[in-house]
Amino acid sequence: MLFGADTYTNVHVALSLVGIATGLLVLGGFLADRRLDALTAVFLVTTIATSVTGFGFPFGIILPSHIVGAISLVVLAIAVFARYWARMRSHWRWVYVITATIALYLNVFVLVVQLFLKVESLHELAPTQSEPAFAIAHGITFIVFLVLGFLSVLRFRSA
Repeated sequence: MLFGADTYTNVHVALSLVGIATGLLVLGGFLADRRLDALTAVFLVTTIATSVTGFGFPFGIILPSHIVGAISLVVLAIAVFARYWARMRSHWRWVYVITATIALYLNVFVLVVQLFLKVESLHELAPTQSEPAFAIAHGITFIVFLVLGFLSVLRFRSA
């Protein structure tokens, strides 16, 4: 590892939070039919970097976080292709919107998991992450992203 474990973790978390923040702004741009090109680039780069750095933590077996990271990288590859190579022409516009929204959702999904692991009051509600509070939080997150993604496909026309 190039940095100490704490520094590496802090960089990974910072990338993730920047990816989430810019991703939410990009999602808002979809809903307002605005491209937000610079924010889109920051969102995609930091979200890719978040997934890549997630594989840099020591591990002995494949964990659910690795699976989410791998799925995220595949989704992000499609989003980058649709956005920059296909230039959001024709069906690539909605492919881009859907894959960018999925990538953001996956990042927020991991944030919710981490909050339940690290925030004491949430951890007490769901210490094994199999309790109803955890399921409800994820269900609400999923439904919100499903609705926002659907509305984004309908509203985002800027190509």
